[in-house]
Amino acid sequence: MTIVITGATGKLGRNVLQALLDSNVPATEIVAAGRSIEKLEDFATQGVRVAAMDYDDPASVAAALTGATKVLLIASSEVCKDRPGQHRTVIEAAKAEGVELLAYTSNANADINSTILGQDHKTTEAILADAGVPYTLLRNGYYFENWTEQLQGTLAQGVLMGAGGNGQVNAATRRDLAEAAVAVLLGENQAGKVYELGGDAAFTMADFAAEITAVTGTTVVYKDLPAAEYVGLLTSFGIPEAFAGILADADQGLARGELLVQGNDLRTLIGRPTTTPADAVRAAVAAS
Repeated sequence: MTIVITGATGKLGRNVLQALLDSNVPATEIVAAGRSIEKLEDFATQGVRVAAMDYDDPASVAAALTGATKVLLIASSEVCKDRPGQHRTVIEAAKAEGVELLAYTSNANADINSTILGQDHKTTEAILADAGVPYTLLRNGYYFENWTEQLQGTLAQGVLMGAGGNGQVNAATRRDLAEAAVAVLLGENQAGKVYELGGDAAFTMADFAAEITAVTGTTVVYKDLPAAEYVGLLTSFGIPEAFAGILADADQGLARGELLVQGNDLRTLIGRPTTTPADAVRAAVAAS
């Protein structure tokens, strides 16, 4: 068996690679495909095969998928480009290779998610449905790391800012979601399944600010901003305006409840409770 992980140089991809190794998949059966392959040297030294691949280069995609049995298509991180077109390149290469399964990291509630990012995923899901390749949808919810990677700044300011209103979300860590992807890749009879992947605990942003306060002992409050004001804040931090708009739009989706995942698919796939908000904060503190 050969399992190809696209986008393997990213944070989710690296977590998937590690989860595969932790599941005793032989390193020689894993292909880590991505653009900046120097970032994969630590996995290459363990025997993982590394392939240079760019979603915008069909020849490199076809080469990376040569001999693939199963493929994990991690959604492109280039959110200001034609992501569905990039994904189509991988899907067509997977079909040409005759893979047994293509698992795609979609977005929570992609069929009803009206955010900009959600529309990209909905379009990709439609491409998959028409492609004639066996596929599974991994509709990933919010990452805790979206907030915890900014924890030091949040603690310094005493404020967690966003445009999520009182909307609820049930986030998970990248490791949680990586383990779910591996469970699907190593499982049987996965074609045609749709998994909505969110954490066990639903919370508002104000709730999460309270968790940060409880864990760290530093008072943090949530300040909700109008979307336009939030875009301005993000651009003041050096984030390009187009990307800032996408982030604010995602928060508005959170406010509408479109990113709240129902059910316990994630817990079931990984065979354990998902990471709690408090534990996500503790891990960020320990890593800082």
